[in-house]
Amino acid sequence: MVAPQQNGGARLFYAHDPMCSWCWGFQNAYQQLQRELPSSIALTPLLGGLAPDSDAPMPQQMRQQLQATWRRIEAAVPGARFNHDFWRECIPRRSTWPACRAVLAARAQDQNGAGLDAAMTAAIQRGYYLQARNPSDEATLVEFAAELGLNAAAFKTALRSDAVQRQLESEIAAARQLGVRGFPALVLLPEGGGTARPIRVNYADARAMLDDIARASA
Repeated sequence: MVAPQQNGGARLFYAHDPMCSWCWGFQNAYQQLQRELPSSIALTPLLGGLAPDSDAPMPQQMRQQLQATWRRIEAAVPGARFNHDFWRECIPRRSTWPACRAVLAARAQDQNGAGLDAAMTAAIQRGYYLQARNPSDEATLVEFAAELGLNAAAFKTALRSDAVQRQLESEIAAARQLGVRGFPALVLLPEGGGTARPIRVNYADARAMLDDIARASA
């Protein structure tokens, strides 16, 4: 399922979920990693699909656990911020697949390589973690699409489509095939294929990850 690059180059997979709080904490280091990654290594994001669709309100114990996780990330990761008003103003659900499908629905409108999937990921993260908006709600996701200048009607249709759901399931399966069991995760597929090699995620130092990638690529 995970094929090597057709040109034989190495490929770095980034498995993530736009509603994964540790992925939000990883953003600064990840952006630096993207800027400094050698051009010979292709970066391929994979949506991990942390939690399937659910209309049930999140249990109170899980709410408390996630709030504690947010505080732990704020304490551990330089520059990480969360708007804790979310827990008072929204009805949280353990449901991240809608947000994952939103990233794919945005990608479907990307005709010129503008990075609309990355833009949607960033919009979901900002909305969730800084603006106390709930990305488990379809209406919120459509708002994000409109704010990004996407065709909101086409986006909503894609969001509900079987094709986008199949793509999400394919990416989830690809991440599992690479051995991913948590997010965020980085996995290097060396030049010409071969054994996939996990790269240790560092939330504060992109250089450490780049050094690991260089060693794994050698």
